[in-house]
Amino acid sequence: MTTPALLPLSGRRIPTLSPGAASFPHHRATLRLSEKFILLLILSAFITLCFGAFFFLPDNSKHKRFDFGLEDVLIPHIESEKEARHSSRQVIHGVGGHDEHRHSYRQYGWGHNELKPIAKKGHSTNIFGNSQMGATIVDALDTLYIMGLHDEFKDGQEWIEQNLDFSNAEVSVFEVNIRFIGGLLAAYYLSGQEVFKVKAVQLAEKLLPAFNTPTGIPWAMVNLKSGVGRNWGWASAGSSILAEFGTLHMEFVHLTYQTGNPAYYQKVMHIRKLLAKMDRPNGLYPNYLNPRTGRWGQHHTSVGGLGDSFYEYLLKAWLMSDKTDSEARKTYDDAIEAIERHLIRKSNGGLTFIGEWKNGHLERKMGHLTCFAGGMFALGADGSPDDKAGHYLQLGAEIAHTCHESYDRTVLKLGPEAFKFDSGLEAVAVRQNEKYYILRPEVIETYWYMWRFTHDPKYRQWGWEAVQAIDKYCRVSGGFSGVKDVYSSNPTYDDVQQSFFLAETLKYLYLLFSSDELLPLENWVFNTEAHPLPVLAASHPVQLIERRVN
Repeated sequence: MTTPALLPLSGRRIPTLSPGAASFPHHRATLRLSEKFILLLILSAFITLCFGAFFFLPDNSKHKRFDFGLEDVLIPHIESEKEARHSSRQVIHGVGGHDEHRHSYRQYGWGHNELKPIAKKGHSTNIFGNSQMGATIVDALDTLYIMGLHDEFKDGQEWIEQNLDFSNAEVSVFEVNIRFIGGLLAAYYLSGQEVFKVKAVQLAEKLLPAFNTPTGIPWAMVNLKSGVGRNWGWASAGSSILAEFGTLHMEFVHLTYQTGNPAYYQKVMHIRKLLAKMDRPNGLYPNYLNPRTGRWGQHHTSVGGLGDSFYEYLLKAWLMSDKTDSEARKTYDDAIEAIERHLIRKSNGGLTFIGEWKNGHLERKMGHLTCFAGGMFALGADGSPDDKAGHYLQLGAEIAHTCHESYDRTVLKLGPEAFKFDSGLEAVAVRQNEKYYILRPEVIETYWYMWRFTHDPKYRQWGWEAVQAIDKYCRVSGGFSGVKDVYSSNPTYDDVQQSFFLAETLKYLYLLFSSDELLPLENWVFNTEAHPLPVLAASHPVQLIERRVN
């Protein structure tokens, strides 16, 4: 199929993926395992996740607005395009003995937010309001599209058209934004199907009342029916959380760009301007901010949970603007400088880690969530001030190594939720409630970014180790489950297949073993749930949006 390099679209130019672009560079020969074997097992793990029965891609005749030539590039070359397609179809139809898993979500959890793969029933949590919003369907749509699983994509699209409803649930603004709005926008940009944009806008409109606070800092939760907002009861003094209100920019800028409604852009820019005026202890951003008073809560700073994606979105706001949003870049650089000064240390054993600042001292503990930062440092290396690109690429490599050690030092070769660097222990969890693994993607995410920027084969090898461990220890009768203790040779399960496992973990694994020309980073920016959104081309930078809304 022939496609142009760029397609003009409603005044925009969205990058296409060229046909035949999926051939691997020659350095892939350094892999110790055959490419065919790797692809088959990754796809097999993917399909055992029940993907074979979820959602899917409209046929090419329906691609009115977008034509990325994905039919030609979604499945990487093994020996030839034809063989790759044949191999993937074999896996989808049950090669490898995994056919019993293919219909698990479809059979046991269809329409539910997540799946309990052992109990074989639907699952939900309060972040989705305990309602059946189909989080797994929405979150996995773009992964399905990228992998060329067309029938499943179409099934998911039909469910969304007929059943996705936002009328009566109290939900997490952050989680719904990154999973639902991000997932729907990505599905729209990839497929061109208007229903995804329509649903994203309908949902976004129902999130806007969360910003009705004295400061404009949104509540953590909002009732989609009444518009009433509130914060988590456990958050410091009724505060909103930095990683939540600071992780809206990408999606909201795209919403304004698609709809012409300035409200979305104005909401997130107001947050940025408010933070710019505030004092920051030691240059660090505390994780808690009271939306009523505009004052910081507890002085706890983390690049992991509660803080992580705030920093990520500063960098990605700049990247998404085609590197024209210099304010976002400067804010990111200043934040990272303070993080390096106060939070990043090297252990006695030579492992670089990112600790947490609590009440004036450094806690020498790093979370699995923090491991995304290796990829962030690599992604932000180009454009760093004072010619420090090499420094940040090396820092990313050091964080990737530390996080790999956290996996390698467990019995299951899967990483714990958090690990410490004191009392003679390094990259090891100490407390029982930090020894679990819930199918998280952050370490694999960093492997993928480091592969893209260095092509060091160790990152694919490390990713392959993770594939083997997940398949061996997390695969259960009805899908994949988290485990409660990665240091136990006989782990027990939490019986939850997280939606982010399909949205992030499997997508990053697939991309790790794919050509760099599948979703090239100069054209796409991934939100914190791994949903790819296109860079707003230089002919339509953020300044154009500012002119539209001012």
